[in-house]
Amino acid sequence: MKKAIVFLAEGFEEMEATGTVDILRRGGVNALTASITEDLNVTGAHGMKFIADTTLSTLDLSGIDALILPGGLPGSTNLNECVPLKEALLNQYREGKIVAAICAAPLVLGGLGLLKGKKATCYPGFETKMIGAEATGNATETDGNVITGKGPGLVFQFGLALVAALRGEATAEEVAAGLLL
Repeated sequence: MKKAIVFLAEGFEEMEATGTVDILRRGGVNALTASITEDLNVTGAHGMKFIADTTLSTLDLSGIDALILPGGLPGSTNLNECVPLKEALLNQYREGKIVAAICAAPLVLGGLGLLKGKKATCYPGFETKMIGAEATGNATETDGNVITGKGPGLVFQFGLALVAALRGEATAEEVAAGLLL
């Protein structure tokens, strides 16, 4: 079974995190949430409180197929300040495994140089933070092992792009049909 981790930082965009996990699970992906701190309790950008499945420090990332960053503020900034997370993203990318980010979170990938020469999308106004990327403004972009999404209203497309990359287009179409999309 394919495995994915959605990282939670204080101030994350709730719809992007929960919607992505839900869609991945519907697509047969073992998707977990991981707090970037030692506290499993994480509060989203709109005050919703969540309990993460695990913490970054306790994860064995060797068998993970996708590392995913939800956006939101200050969530994206907090993700960007987490050195162990950035090291994990670099390793994942170098191994040819999926790294993904939506909304403001592609700024993390851009700062790491992972978007150079790639098509990518993000929340309007964050394009300059996607250093070296060809910003498209599309709902989602998949370029090699990098998947980006534009924002919360497009979480279904983002989640389905991840399912397609991890489980195939047919599975993504089945999930979309089940969601009445």
